[in-house]
Amino acid sequence: MKVDVLLGLQWGDEGKGKVVDVLTPEYNVITRFQGGPNAGHTLVFNGEKYVLRSIPSGIFQGGKINIIGNGVVLDPILFKQEAVALAESGHDLKTRLYISKKAHLILPTHRMLDAAYEAAKGDAKIGTTGKGIGPTYTDKVSRNGLRVGDILENFDEKYAKAKAKHDQILKSLNFEYNIDALEKEFFEALEYIKEFKLIDSEHVINNLLKEGKSVLAEGAQGTLLDVDFGSYPFVTSSNTVCAGACTGMGIAPTKIGKVYGIFKAYCTRVGSGPFPTELFDEVGETICKNGNEFGAVTGRKRRCGWIDLVALKYAIMIDGVTDLIMMKSDVLDSFKTIKACVAYKINGETVTEFPFSINDDIKPIYKELPGWNCDMTKMQSEDEFPAEFKAYIKFLEEELEVPIKIVSVGPDRAQTIVR
Repeated sequence: MKVDVLLGLQWGDEGKGKVVDVLTPEYNVITRFQGGPNAGHTLVFNGEKYVLRSIPSGIFQGGKINIIGNGVVLDPILFKQEAVALAESGHDLKTRLYISKKAHLILPTHRMLDAAYEAAKGDAKIGTTGKGIGPTYTDKVSRNGLRVGDILENFDEKYAKAKAKHDQILKSLNFEYNIDALEKEFFEALEYIKEFKLIDSEHVINNLLKEGKSVLAEGAQGTLLDVDFGSYPFVTSSNTVCAGACTGMGIAPTKIGKVYGIFKAYCTRVGSGPFPTELFDEVGETICKNGNEFGAVTGRKRRCGWIDLVALKYAIMIDGVTDLIMMKSDVLDSFKTIKACVAYKINGETVTEFPFSINDDIKPIYKELPGWNCDMTKMQSEDEFPAEFKAYIKFLEEELEVPIKIVSVGPDRAQTIVR
């Protein structure tokens, strides 16, 4: 069997959680392979709304194994809050959720370091969520991190050494803090984590594949936030691209099957960083309002703009996307004209390849298409799509050279049309 991978193709918030939930019945195993609790995956069904930060979005479909992979950074406090809330709403996790021993732990001092580093940047802030993600990945790469498996033996000693290193850095930054209450919560949460199945995930996943089990890998954030290929330095701290599924789960590249690429019918971004098609007018505000564009975890208002096909083609190339999924098509229902960026103007030159550096000098070149100007949220099949929307889909498929297999026309699980 192969591992199918589901990725965001923009700057995150594309709607990955909903699609994972929709696709889960086709799979035996759902995994998360990178990122941390800065990634909020929102699911809506049966009149209820859920936001998952670390737990895979397949957890709501009974009988499925869900795995938090080694590439994830885990905050024990936030994980416990999330898991307890799900348990209270009737979703038992302890028999179905496995956690990799190699996943790195976000310590209380990592949160402090995140805040201290961001404060020190002044006007050059990158817009971190402040949840300790970056410092945790920094410790991982510098070989100073603590992992889930460490909690099983002599953890107090390991924790004390890590905390002492962080204390030194925080003092050098003149950052005042008190983590007594946070530490108490942290250690209580570690005991809670011990109640779950802590596994050598690379062995478990590969053995499941040998047994013929189907696996779906759920990415977090988006391709344009990848630490190597995103709009650096305004990126996250992990590899959000398809290759990250291999390192974040311990599988070989030959094990990758389908690659689902998710994108919105427009584009959004949270926090700082370049955004060539960003709209600062009434159109941008309308998209934000209609799309309820506020972060699931942070609550921050998202910046909105027209779809950027230069960036989208780049993401498709990097990820090797085989199937496209278009989300939030209904958000554009009220527009008479739709715009799509097909190239950039940089220093007077027309550019169709995503450049090394994105800055304010980039001017998008748009193609205008007629809008459908009707409510699609109640539509149940492709046959009901208005001619203008069908033309928009055809235009995108021709430009992107990959078929759009799924179209979302609303937030609910039922508002998903497979073509």
